Amino acid sequence: MKRFHIALIVADLDTAIADYSKRLGQHPQAVVADTYAMWRTELLNFSISQDPARAGQVRNLGFEEDEAEGFRSETDSNGIAWERFSALTQDLEVIRTYGIPVHPAHSEELIRN
Repeated sequence: MKRFHIALIVADLDTAIADYSKRLGQHPQAVVADTYAMWRTELLNFSISQDPARAGQVRNLGFEEDEAEGFRSETDSNGIAWERFSALTQDLEVIRTYGIPVHPAHSEELIRN
């Protein structure tokens, strides 16, 4: 499977989780309190991180691909970081960068610790 990845920076994580959960029609699969949230839909890997000073900016774009080995990031001609990773690689990167996520009870697709 291949999913397009979008990572945005938001001002308030809880407000953004409510907004994007409604827009995506599902709750996030993983949440690190006051820091990070991530959704995986059939076609989209969408994440947000809280940093009020940089709210509204694109953190990075890329692709989640089952066959990706490791984690690769490169910058395009406009200075935007593009990442390529597998779901497992991203899950481990989330834990390393943000901490261990809480798994919403209603979620079926979770990052496993």
